[in-house]
Order: sequence, then C-alpha cells, then structure tokens
Amino acid sequence: MRPYLEILPRHADSSWSMLNRRLDDAIPFQWHHHPEFELTLTLNSIGQRFIGDHTGEYEDGDLVLVGPNLPHTWVSRAKYDEANPHIALVLWFHPDWMRQMTSGAVELRPVEAMLARADRGLHFSKEAAAAVRSNIEAIFAKPPAERLLLLFNILGAIAADRQASPLASTPGQSRELQESRERIDRVLTHVHLNYARAIALEELADIAALSVSGLHRLFRRHTGTTVSDYLIRMRIGDACARLSATVQPVGHIADAVGYNSLANFNRQFRTQTGMTPRQYRNVFRPA
Repeated sequence: MRPYLEILPRHADSSWSMLNRRLDDAIPFQWHHHPEFELTLTLNSIGQRFIGDHTGEYEDGDLVLVGPNLPHTWVSRAKYDEANPHIALVLWFHPDWMRQMTSGAVELRPVEAMLARADRGLHFSKEAAAAVRSNIEAIFAKPPAERLLLLFNILGAIAADRQASPLASTPGQSRELQESRERIDRVLTHVHLNYARAIALEELADIAALSVSGLHRLFRRHTGTTVSDYLIRMRIGDACARLSATVQPVGHIADAVGYNSLANFNRQFRTQTGMTPRQYRNVFRPA
C-alpha cells in the first residue's frame, strides 16, 4: 500500500493550511505523505495511527506532530460519543516558511528544536495536549493575523513538553548525521514504496552507493535497527491497517504485504502484536 503525495489546500489570506475534519462513519486508512509539517489533534475517536514504521493506539485528545514527507495515517474503530463525529483538527505548515519565520528569533529556538525532532513524528503528553486543545479548537474561527499568532502560541506551548516521544524509526536531524542524510533518505523512500515485495540488500546498497556492510552501518546508525527488522514493522503495520479496515482474507493480506508463507506471516504478526491476525481483527469488530 504505497503512500500517495497529498497536495494540501492553499488559502490566499494565509501562509499555512488547516482542516477541521469531521467524519460521521469513520476515519479511513489513507496512507499518504506531504512536504509540510502536520500537527493533528484527534477528538471523539479511538483507533490506530501509523507514522512511518510506527503503529500505535490513539484516543480522544491525541496530539501528534508529523515531519515532512513522513508517511502517515489514522484509522478509527469507535467513537466516544456516537451522536457526534470523529474529529481531526489539522494544522499544516511548510518547513521553508517556518525557517523564515523563526530565523533570528531567539524566543522561537525551542520551536526550532522541536521541529528538528519531528522527522520521526512526535507524540505529546496528555497534559500538553489538554493545555493547547482549546486554542487548536478556537484557531479555525480566528481572522488570519490572529490565527498566525495563535499557531505560534500552540507550537511554543508544546515545544516545552519534555514528555514528547518520537514514534517512527526515520533518520534524526543531528549535525553528525547530515552528511549521510541524502543516502538514507533515498534508501528509506525506496523501502516505503516497495516494502510489499522482496528487497535485496544489494538493491538498497546500490541506491545508497555503498557496500552491503556500509549499508548495514548507515541504516543502523540512522534508524537504530536493521533493514530486516524495519521491513517487518512496515509490513506488519500495513497488515494491521488492512485487518482493521477491510474484510480481506488473512491469506490475501499476507501476500499483499510481502509474505509468501502464511505461517511466517502469522509468526511475525504474533511477535510484533502479541496476537494472531484473526484475534487482532476481532478487536475491531463490534461486539
């Protein structure tokens, strides 16, 4: 399931974009990416989020910052209040624009530091999310200038959250890793687009312009894991999305995410999730 490039809405009176998304039935699985940062507050909804190779649970008040071009999606399985819709309040801003806004502003250094960490995705604490919830809800009704000020108020507040935790295993932004960033970006882009088929290490090494041993060192230094483990998490994450959002047979899903052996798929799935594919699917079925 390849992530598609989402083209975000533009507004003549604003330098950044936002969306007040309300869905009565469900938040669907829509695996996508875009060059902008994305801050998403999810309300009245329970389900799973997929950020790069991360798979995790979300609930009402979930607040996540996704970095540029990091594939992501949310998929719901229930509401808290059935009389009201699933809500996703989304704020998007381009990194080039943000650099222009923060350049030379000492006061915004914490925001810059937070954005530098967001290439892996950041999940904020319940306390931080609760502190900015009213501002995020209110920002949609403000005139353009007030929206801009409120955006930086929100970013400044969550930048102070010391409990914010990274989600995916994508590269960091530390200075010592910059020289090899283009290599690992090429490798990860190829993996994200092709993880559902067999990928030879030699193929990735050619993309990185390295030997296979050099690829191993590069990949572990940037992601903290091996190529094979990264691929497993990507494939099982895709399988989780299909199991929760479709009625596709388990065997079909196993094949679609890159497993020729159903037994191997079941074994890897249990290792990653602690349950069988059928048990996992049953969690999403109404009682």
